[in-house]
Amino acid sequence: MLIAGSVPGMAAAQPAASDTAARSSVAAEIRSAASGKLRDFYGTRGYWPLWSDRGKVRAEPAQALLALLDSADQDGLRSRDYDARGLSRAIKEADASGDPKALARVDVALSKALATYVADVRRPSKAVKMRYLDPEVEPQAPDAAEVLRAAAVAPSLASYVEKAGWMSPLYMKLRAASGAYATRWGGLPAVNVPTDVKLRPGGSSGEIAILRHRLGLPDGVDYDRALAAKVKLFQADHGLDADGIAGAQTIEALNRGPGHYGRILTLNLERARLLPGPWVRHVEVDAASARLYYYSGGELDGSMKVVAGAKESQTPMMAGMIRYATLNPYWNVPPDLVERKIAPKILDGATLRKMRYEALSDWTAEAQTLNQSEIDWQAVAAGQRELRVRQLPGGNNAMGKIKFMFPNDLGIYLHDTPDRALFAKPVRHFSNGCVRLEDAQRLGRWFFGKTPTAESDAPEQYVPLPRPVPVYLTYLTVVPTADGVQFLPDDYGRDGE
Repeated sequence: MLIAGSVPGMAAAQPAASDTAARSSVAAEIRSAASGKLRDFYGTRGYWPLWSDRGKVRAEPAQALLALLDSADQDGLRSRDYDARGLSRAIKEADASGDPKALARVDVALSKALATYVADVRRPSKAVKMRYLDPEVEPQAPDAAEVLRAAAVAPSLASYVEKAGWMSPLYMKLRAASGAYATRWGGLPAVNVPTDVKLRPGGSSGEIAILRHRLGLPDGVDYDRALAAKVKLFQADHGLDADGIAGAQTIEALNRGPGHYGRILTLNLERARLLPGPWVRHVEVDAASARLYYYSGGELDGSMKVVAGAKESQTPMMAGMIRYATLNPYWNVPPDLVERKIAPKILDGATLRKMRYEALSDWTAEAQTLNQSEIDWQAVAAGQRELRVRQLPGGNNAMGKIKFMFPNDLGIYLHDTPDRALFAKPVRHFSNGCVRLEDAQRLGRWFFGKTPTAESDAPEQYVPLPRPVPVYLTYLTVVPTADGVQFLPDDYGRDGE
């Protein structure tokens, strides 16, 4: 699930006879130089070189790999472990000599470096707890031959390496943005700004002088345009209202210091590390930003807003396989809502039938329907009896017309909703843990290749997906933007201190 298994190839022009002879010479040397998993990879392609062509190392893919290795510190790895400088020297020497043996050694060395780096960067962090529901989504140590086969059949080896096609695009954007964040904010003086003041444009004071120093501006006591612009930029990057006024929230964020934000960036990179690359057909749900993304064929196919769990009923971090859709679904009302919302209405004279609910004897598949009159509603309203109530299918059903199921014991799934107003809100944490979809029909067309349609009005019609699709529920409190990152509120309190 972590490495592209089949990437569409590209038709190549037929090489000249001299070029074929040159590569054959390199292939013969690779046969001698490769061993273990590398030999498995090269053997299936007749020991044909991956990184060299026409007596030279292919510059673009090789340089893309060296750039990744040289910046491995951004992945929480040690760049010196990959010896990018040594590889660069070997490439120059092989190019200068054109010697098949030297080219073969470089080819094998680059392949080994790629396979090692991919295995290291795909290794899950113990700092992040993701619950895996199915063996298909359990993290597996990437096999070197599999890693190299995926790279070899990519339409462009250079592009595949440069974009790290084995990683989630969200991870790679965060990786790049973390470097930009460190450049913009990491090297500024770590001084505390007084917290008992509200600093505004046009002001002049000693506290403003401290604020200017904290943000790396020239000494002075004036809240001028340059300071207001820098405060706005800091606010925008840190999830605050960018009004240019240094109030309590802005000063609190400034006083946390670059170390705090560096830790949050690292934690979010570890979360994003668990997501698959875009060649894996899959769905990602980010509960923090309340957005859903779906990928296939190396591309982002689409995204949409979602409503995620409230602080009291959080959407968990988990991964599983979406195996079927349910059309005309029931909604099993959470017991606390039965106690707080439904039971008082019944005691006030309402009926289950008119509200389009029904009560059941238990939570099993064989549960029997209960008559409203045989239920002690006073006990239900008082929290002395837990009662199963479900909403019947229809236009007002909280599940809408369809839900997408990845079986789990927490009752979490993706579903349609008739409540459209919530999608207009900037913060969308209102559900009981499940994920409400802005456009369930569009996602259904992506799953099935056509709009899933119920055969009748019958409730709970199960439709298996043509092929199960992995879904990853994550929580990213840092999101990449066009020119950096933005820190989001940690509504679930998972970032710690």
